[in-house]
Amino acid sequence: MRMLLKARLDTEKGSELIASGRMAQVLESLLERLRPEAAYFTPDRGHRSCLFVFDMEDSSQLVTLTEPLFRELGAEVTVQPAMNLDDVKRGLASLKG
Repeated sequence: MRMLLKARLDTEKGSELIASGRMAQVLESLLERLRPEAAYFTPDRGHRSCLFVFDMEDSSQLVTLTEPLFRELGAEVTVQPAMNLDDVKRGLASLKG
């Protein structure tokens, strides 16, 4: 199932990772686990944030996907189902009849 993960990073932990040169390594590790179809990075309410659209095959994956965000980045994480336009069209088509 296509999911949208949003992580708002703790500013202090993020700054420490940037200063140590480890931020790129942490993000690369996260991208390897998620294998997202899209990844975006943006400030959100005064915090570094990232958004990932990825496929989740089993809900047990939430543990391995989110735990590093909590532990290494002190992130506030939300995960929710998401649809692209084709998904919406298929859903709407199923309403007919």
